[in-house]
Amino acid sequence: MNNPETFFGGAPEAFASAPGRVNLLGEHTDYNDGYMLPVATPQRTEIALARSHDDQHHLYSGTLDGNVTFAAQGGSAPQGFGSYIEGCIRLVEATGVTVPPLRVFVTTTLPVGSGLSSSAALEVAMLRAMRNLLGFSLDDVKLAQIAQRAEIEFARVNCGIMDQMAASLCDERSMLFIDARTLEHHLVPLPEGAELIVVDSGVPRTLAASKYNERRAECEEASRKLGVKALRDVTDPAAVESLPEPLRRRARHVVLEDLRVLEAAKGVSAERFGELMNASHESLRADYEVSIPELDQLVAALRAAPGVLGARLTGAGFGGATVALCRAGQARQAAETALSTYNKAGRQGRILIPVPTQGKENNEPV
Repeated sequence: MNNPETFFGGAPEAFASAPGRVNLLGEHTDYNDGYMLPVATPQRTEIALARSHDDQHHLYSGTLDGNVTFAAQGGSAPQGFGSYIEGCIRLVEATGVTVPPLRVFVTTTLPVGSGLSSSAALEVAMLRAMRNLLGFSLDDVKLAQIAQRAEIEFARVNCGIMDQMAASLCDERSMLFIDARTLEHHLVPLPEGAELIVVDSGVPRTLAASKYNERRAECEEASRKLGVKALRDVTDPAAVESLPEPLRRRARHVVLEDLRVLEAAKGVSAERFGELMNASHESLRADYEVSIPELDQLVAALRAAPGVLGARLTGAGFGGATVALCRAGQARQAAETALSTYNKAGRQGRILIPVPTQGKENNEPV
């Protein structure tokens, strides 16, 4: 069922969309009240809505889990994409908005399981569509906060707010600096003379099935031992050396990652930005232990390709994608060169996103 009018029996009443995101720096810092620099993807998730003619919420997506139905009053969606939609509905209702039974049609061009935040795009697109249909006045930051709660309370992923802020506020042409504690945010130009490309490792991942929640708990324990509200409050990396393992390495990654973001957000050369990306990946691999051999090998292949200034995993790790910063005009060739090496072992790596960069006027491939 590719035509939403077939699903609705006519034209839908409201539309909205939201992008995925590629995180360039600031991985696993958001739930530590830290800083991050994501950029939006050209691929988006789109939601079409109409009021239902019965007392059920009816969801459909040909690219996700197919058909989902649950009661508008007191019902629960099964796990899968329905849990994210249910969370958005219930949390909007909790603000005092009356949400009628809905028919929800979901389409997405975002790859699922590659670490590009397809879940946050789904949540934000659903909330935007509901805002368009029902006319409630919640701003984009508030929508991001509700989307985060939907993921935590209904999908059971104890996430930070970066992905939802990115889906709600990111620009494809610029990085979005986010302070996770204050939610202060502003756009930062991409490094001049460079462009981005995202390459998938071919290893799918899901945060709910990973050690993501375990890493968050370790950071919270490290904060307690250091006597701070969150690791963002530790400004001297030497302060973490007294912690026991593995808390010492977890905290060291977060503290140094925050410093990398703060440096990059002031504006650095493309060469320096690439160095910061490389350091981020090594920290994620050795200290935070969220990389896997396939990601490390793909990053190494990218770094060895001509024109690549830096490369790292993106999207929390445990599988998924990598992002490379390349000299302008060289990104696609660099990715193809890296994949010719990486895929020799029978892997299924592929180019996901030639991300638009400074000076481009449309979403043409790099």
